[in-house]
Amino acid sequence: MIREQEVNSNSVNKLGRIELITGCMFAGKTEEFIRRLRRNDYAKKRVVAFKPSIDNRYSEDLIASHSGAVLKSYPVSSVEQLIEIYKKENAISPIDIIGIDEVQFMDKKIVPFIELLANNGVIVIVTGLDKDFRSEPFQNVDKLLVLAEFVDKLTAICHKCGNFANRTQRIINGEPANWDSPIVLVGETDSYEARCRNCYKLPKK
Repeated sequence: MIREQEVNSNSVNKLGRIELITGCMFAGKTEEFIRRLRRNDYAKKRVVAFKPSIDNRYSEDLIASHSGAVLKSYPVSSVEQLIEIYKKENAISPIDIIGIDEVQFMDKKIVPFIELLANNGVIVIVTGLDKDFRSEPFQNVDKLLVLAEFVDKLTAICHKCGNFANRTQRIINGEPANWDSPIVLVGETDSYEARCRNCYKLPKK
């Protein structure tokens, strides 16, 4: 694990915080995430971004939105790997802002690490789905909803009726997936649909 003094040697002002960008699929979370990190980069802040290596839909090392915006990042397969990269980068020059995309795909050790960073002056900007395809809370995001200073919950447009959508429907062979389908399935755009409350179908058990 990481020691507190390794987090940020330039954090005397204790300006750390957690910003969570959440919602269903196709809500523009990653686009907003990229916009915030780029804005801080333009402001001469030291920014480092991470993504789960499982999410390689568009690129191995780029965070990519559905609209085509991209951002260079470190793909990581574990929190331990993320911490090691963080320590190396922070030793080169103190990091001001950490970005973590698709935090629901990280293991549960990511939450205490994010809290440690924020407590020691680092701004952590995180994206993640708030609910899985069963409309149940996603791991890590449920905890960060409580810990974050700022939470932006974005909505999409329902694929069925055009209403505001806040649920994600997994589609297999043109039909809603069953309850016992895997929770984590990183698919192409035709594997999921954004649905509103009325058009969403609860998976069959």
